Amino acid sequence: MHGVMCFMYEASDLRKGLRIKLDGEPHIITDFNFVKPGKGQALYRCKLKNLITGAQFDRTFRSVDVFEPADLQQKKMQYLYEEEGRYCFMDTETFEQVYLTAEQVGEARNFLVENLEVGVLFFGDKPLDITLPNAVDLVVTQADPWVKGDTVAGNTKPVTVETGYVLQVPSFIEQGDKIRVDTRTGEYLTRVKE
Repeated sequence: MHGVMCFMYEASDLRKGLRIKLDGEPHIITDFNFVKPGKGQALYRCKLKNLITGAQFDRTFRSVDVFEPADLQQKKMQYLYEEEGRYCFMDTETFEQVYLTAEQVGEARNFLVENLEVGVLFFGDKPLDITLPNAVDLVVTQADPWVKGDTVAGNTKPVTVETGYVLQVPSFIEQGDKIRVDTRTGEYLTRVKE
């Protein structure tokens, strides 16, 4: 999608999750209400989040307002390492490296392992956000042995994986096992055979 973008959103297109450009920066609509007063024109009350600064605010739009889509691009990148709260990703085609802050990476850091392929969202050349694959394989680094007859805990127990994330797994999972975790829910899916 290069060249001039003539496509615009109208107020009636506004919805939760839509990304628009406001004041030259990309924003995402986090909440949305349609208000129709008795007389006069409809109003669109939105909560917006600036995708660069993270700032959140409310703004009301009228039905005649138009919006430019936020010109965002997603690139396939590989996670390399974390250093002092900065996460380094590399473009697998150009080998160019970018850094995202811990704040931008957010909960995804629970699932970031070396060489994991992720989608990195860019606005111009600014990296904003990452999209994980739906599942990742992680090595269990700490697991308490399961004590037979420990019925209080049921059939699951907490383990720690290589990223430092703690989750509940079936009692047969041991330290050193590789497990598949759903990145959307943070839940155990299955044990991975080497």
